[in-house]
Amino acid sequence: MESIEEQTVSMPRIGDKAPEFKAITTQGDINFPVDYKDKWIIFFSHPADFTPVCTSEFMTFAKREPEFTALNCQLVGLSIDGLYSHIAWLRTIKEKIEFKGMKNIEVKFPLIEDITMEVAKKYGMIQPGESTTKAVRAVFFIDPKGMIRAIIYYPLSMGRNFDELKRALIALQTADSYNIATPADWQPGDDVIVPTAGSCGIAKERMEDKQEMTCYDWFFCTKPLPVEKVKTK
Repeated sequence: MESIEEQTVSMPRIGDKAPEFKAITTQGDINFPVDYKDKWIIFFSHPADFTPVCTSEFMTFAKREPEFTALNCQLVGLSIDGLYSHIAWLRTIKEKIEFKGMKNIEVKFPLIEDITMEVAKKYGMIQPGESTTKAVRAVFFIDPKGMIRAIIYYPLSMGRNFDELKRALIALQTADSYNIATPADWQPGDDVIVPTAGSCGIAKERMEDKQEMTCYDWFFCTKPLPVEKVKTK
């Protein structure tokens, strides 16, 4: 039998189907991820309500929610606190908190109540080495087919980079749309990586024909992808 610790840190992996669950949220009951079929989902956790790092993150996510909505992406948050705590915290954010020019911020995306930690454990959000009672800052990118495509974990002390979350989402969507990969530090409009040649003949052709592609060697070729062809908003 697995120990409690082993159960706590188990987590789905990239390429796995996102674990399903039903939950109570600040926007009503949800059936996850079924309710968001045909959308991308950014599913993220935070340690607790009424904490400063989490407050800064929720304000930022709420302010930038239209950017993610434009990319066909649903935001879904989770905390192991209860629904009434969630509501009181989000109300405090809207009525009292001003941060980096943000004020009167209303959080409209669902925030899951997870007092039993059932959902947090399904997704490996509770990690004993960091805390036995709080969810770490996990981010799961889930595609429209309900598959986990990327996972980012942050410690309790570090707030997330929202420009990077958006960049990662755009990179995943672009890779799917054009069957390409994105190089280090890629931004929309930069060159993209074409799939590695699958035969000697194709590799030779690539090295000889450089009109469309730039080949640094047979296995590493890039091509332009104008920013106009990348959905960024």
